[in-house]
Amino acid sequence: MAAEHEAKSLTVVVPVYNSDEALPKLVARLQPVLAENSDEYEVILVDDCSHTDTWRIIEDLAASRPWLRGLRLMRNYGQHNALLCGIREARHEIIITLDDDLQNPPEEIPKLLAALSAGADVVYGTPLQEQHGFWRDMASRITKVALSGGMGAETARKVSAFRAFRSGVCEAFSNYPGPFVSIDVLLTWGTNRFVSVPVHHDARQDGESNYTMRRLIVHALNMMTGFSVVPLQIASLVGFAFTFVGILVLAFVLGRYLLEGTSVPGFPFLASIVAIFSGAQLFALGIIGEYLARMHFRSMEQPAYTVRSTTSRAPSGPGAEDPGAE
Repeated sequence: MAAEHEAKSLTVVVPVYNSDEALPKLVARLQPVLAENSDEYEVILVDDCSHTDTWRIIEDLAASRPWLRGLRLMRNYGQHNALLCGIREARHEIIITLDDDLQNPPEEIPKLLAALSAGADVVYGTPLQEQHGFWRDMASRITKVALSGGMGAETARKVSAFRAFRSGVCEAFSNYPGPFVSIDVLLTWGTNRFVSVPVHHDARQDGESNYTMRRLIVHALNMMTGFSVVPLQIASLVGFAFTFVGILVLAFVLGRYLLEGTSVPGFPFLASIVAIFSGAQLFALGIIGEYLARMHFRSMEQPAYTVRSTTSRAPSGPGAEDPGAE
């Protein structure tokens, strides 16, 4: 029986890294969901240069499934770069992204499609309760705060790796050349019609997450300095604040000298003032340096990704019968 909000064609993009155990289970659960909710569909698995047998597993899965393709990157570029690679290879009108660890249940996809049918361009599946652990959840919140600056939208607080969006939105960043990628920020270049829907979020069953707290914080810094001017604004405010403090200190010193005929005694006081102002200057210079570094990398035209190999397959129809399905 077809779903109430049926989509004509779907592409599911999954960034993959060392997912030997979870990948076959994910593909097995995706196929019936896609067959029920679309006329045509495909799954693109982007191997972000895994160190295990992940690519061999992708080749085996693709060999018996005409609707599944695999892309293998030359080196480990990161989750968002792998997503960009898969998105640019998508052939269908609606693109869905999700992680490879089955924490985003494929059975929740119809909820995203229903929100798209209601008029949204981008729909996020926001977990009812995240299952990452305390420190990972804290790092995720920090990332979302940083993302709100880059996206300029309150929806940033509800973003997740589980997304559905119209392929037309991707035209806005089809020629994006930079090595630093944030899919969520790039989506804002094409639309402002974002919504989120609550979805279940399962605990990870196989392996361990490769997204550590350190990587999430680095990703947050890359987003802030790569897609937002908020850090520069902060540096300006810090400079203004300390200039104001310096004026107050100067007024205090001159006032005391004029009223009492004495200056403020003590080298520690002067040394502390100098240290504060030096720190503020170095802080501002450090932020400016981050922006200059990103300009330098973009001037080199370093690619966001490079594909090593693919599971070659001509465009196929829907859900052509899955020879491996029972």
